[in-house]
Amino acid sequence: MDTSILIAKYIGPVMLVAALAGLLNRDQIMAIFEDFIKSPALIFIAGVMTLVMGLTLVIFHNKWVADWTVIITIFGWIGIAGGIMRMAFPMFAIETGKRMLGQKKMLFAIAVLNALLGAFLTYKGYFA
Repeated sequence: MDTSILIAKYIGPVMLVAALAGLLNRDQIMAIFEDFIKSPALIFIAGVMTLVMGLTLVIFHNKWVADWTVIITIFGWIGIAGGIMRMAFPMFAIETGKRMLGQKKMLFAIAVLNALLGAFLTYKGYFA
């Protein structure tokens, strides 16, 4: 099986479900994020997990090509950057999170974008 399709089978449904959870249960998800950003320890652990995920994607799929599979590579590099930021600068991550929680329209737009990307990757992974 092609690496891109295998990764899309993992990432697509997770993104889709997470985005739909955020859209359908907005108040509960906001409460979870508010609790999350109060804990530097959780921010650090999330940074470790994000860095590991990003490195894994880049190690197995660092493909800079002009087709849909570049989305996976971009997610990998974003994961590396996000993981490093959370681990090295947890207070910056907390302050950024607090500012983002105040931007309801932006959070809604991000959730919609993630749902669309998740649906697209799910389609590519399972049906294309």
